[in-house]
Amino acid sequence: MELIKKIKQAEADAQDIIDKAKADTAEQADAGRQERRKRREEAETLRKKAIDAAVEQAKAQAQKDVEQLATEAQQRRQQLRGGVESRIPAAVEKVVDYLKEG
Repeated sequence: MELIKKIKQAEADAQDIIDKAKADTAEQADAGRQERRKRREEAETLRKKAIDAAVEQAKAQAQKDVEQLATEAQQRRQQLRGGVESRIPAAVEKVVDYLKEG
């Protein structure tokens, strides 16, 4: 009789150990899932920050490029005007002479 009680107690203890192991395993699995989710969210946040920084950098560079191109265009216009202004009086004189002859 005593042996049967010890066997039943051992079975109950073994079942308790099994149940605790299952609970621990489930808890560890849940903790692992939460940790992976947290790392994934942090990685997504870092990715978004990197994208935002790259976009801002690209905007700043584009603005610099626009300003530089505008400056270059203004300089070219001034060069063209400078080259043409000296020829205007002679061209006007030729047109006037042509019209007078015609």
